[in-house]
Amino acid sequence: MATSSDDLFEVASLEELEAEGRTLISRGGKALAVFAHEGEIRAVDNRCPHMGFPLAEGTVDDGILTCHWHHARFELSCGDTFDPWADDVQTYPVEVRDGTVYVDPTPEREKPPDEHWADRLEAGLAENLRLVLAKSTIGLLDAGVDYRSPVERTLEFGTQYREAGWSSGLTILGCMANVMDDVASEDRKRALYTGVRHVAIDCDGEPPTVSQPAFSTTDVSLERLKSWFRECIEVRDADGAERCLRTAVAAGYDEAAVAELVFAAATDHPYLSTGHVLDFANKAFETLEHVGWEHAPTTLASLVEPLATASRSDERSSWRQPVDLVALLEEVYGGDVTETSGLETLASAGGGTGSSWSPPEDFQPTLLGDDPEAIVDALADAVRAGATTEALAAEVVHAAATRVAQFGTANEFSDWNTVHHTFTYANAVHQSTRRTDAIELYRAVFDVAINVYLDRFLNTPPAPIPDPEENETGRDPDAILEDLLETFDAEGEVDRAGRLVAEFVACDGDADELKRTLGHGLLREDAGFHTLQNLEAAFEQFELARERGEDADRRWVPLIATARYLAAHFPTRREAEQTFTIAARLNRGETIHKSPSDSSTV
Repeated sequence: MATSSDDLFEVASLEELEAEGRTLISRGGKALAVFAHEGEIRAVDNRCPHMGFPLAEGTVDDGILTCHWHHARFELSCGDTFDPWADDVQTYPVEVRDGTVYVDPTPEREKPPDEHWADRLEAGLAENLRLVLAKSTIGLLDAGVDYRSPVERTLEFGTQYREAGWSSGLTILGCMANVMDDVASEDRKRALYTGVRHVAIDCDGEPPTVSQPAFSTTDVSLERLKSWFRECIEVRDADGAERCLRTAVAAGYDEAAVAELVFAAATDHPYLSTGHVLDFANKAFETLEHVGWEHAPTTLASLVEPLATASRSDERSSWRQPVDLVALLEEVYGGDVTETSGLETLASAGGGTGSSWSPPEDFQPTLLGDDPEAIVDALADAVRAGATTEALAAEVVHAAATRVAQFGTANEFSDWNTVHHTFTYANAVHQSTRRTDAIELYRAVFDVAINVYLDRFLNTPPAPIPDPEENETGRDPDAILEDLLETFDAEGEVDRAGRLVAEFVACDGDADELKRTLGHGLLREDAGFHTLQNLEAAFEQFELARERGEDADRRWVPLIATARYLAAHFPTRREAEQTFTIAARLNRGETIHKSPSDSSTV
């Protein structure tokens, strides 16, 4: 039986170990593999750092220890891996005294856990290694690292290693940062893993960014920079636009001013790239709120390429025929779609304070109606009556959420994304109006309303929005949430998901518990870009409606809408959850691989 000597632990006689070539010992619940190779004694953690295979069952040759499960290779003397996806294996000091081999089972670690997992995050992002990313995100949060730190590093990576600029990966990262306070503790790890893995996927194989510098002078007015920036985007000059934008940041203009510059260009043409461009811009500003304005130069510069290359809806037939919707807007704007003089006149008449305006009773029915002229007139009247961009955006985003909540399941499945795009664009517009009061954002509000109009046939007939007041009360809210998760396990339970949310409301369920359940339902799935966006936008809109003190029948619409949307897209194969579960078990030290000689249950 092994015994201690000072701080060392007895392994075996040197003669026995050299004869056998290897042995396995256990101390304090940790198994160590000890090898005699080329006249040297080496000891390593028996668990392969990749997926936990017992390294004592591996092969040692020419100074290399090879794991038999996935063939990860390790330099035996120091434990460093040849394969970045595997991580380095921990080595342990050994001594030979009087023919007996001893090992120190508690060596000093080279790096504390937070530094180790930060390094692994870098490797996972650089090589798109999903298991490494899962282990590192779990490890960082378990080590007490604030989620903002890995979000910051992932943002830096995503803006540096994707020449095409901001896209779905960084948008997902921003969405997941936004829902961190809405999901359960364990799901915060899933959310972080979701964000970083999508950035890694987006950047995989892409050329790095080539940045343009700011101008050497910062003595340029915001109005001139704004004019230059818009003109560069208009003619699709990405390099010139980037220099203007970087100069605005370098000149010290505040967030609201820089946001005005960006959102002006993002609304010079309606509904750029089905709403993604303005949504990208809004998410970039929101992500900066998590990591700090010092990242603004590179973060905002990544928006330029999507802006310059965006498709423009005023060039699409659906905006021109059978009704020339662009012409309707141009009459209000005072010229072509890039103008704002007409909007300025309307806003000046109303004072733009919003204090004198509240939506008429027929405002929502008009927005959801089939008369585009009436919709445009209602919006213009609202601006003239003093409606601010924020107040008006709150109305159109509710109409967009209603389209999702009333989406008819007889439509083609792909049309879920049609109403989804309008809703997430509307959410981005609403959030943008809270960041800057730029007059150009009125154009974005009109764009949303026009798109709500274009989506009208997807509510024909409209799916009824369950009324919480018509549900029976008395059922345990927790049981309803369990039913909701079970609903996500079956295909096609769209309407039932909406009814369960309404029943939960009727039974006085806690909205925060509902959000945690919806978040868990989402994060256990292989959710795509749109599904992740949809939930985050619904959470944002619910909270804003709650802050405004909206009636229950209105403020719950976004959560009913997203429950239906999630149910339409679930279940999935849950491959990401499998990877996350393996990573969590490995980080806890659990056994993943079952040796043929091991009769215990894995």
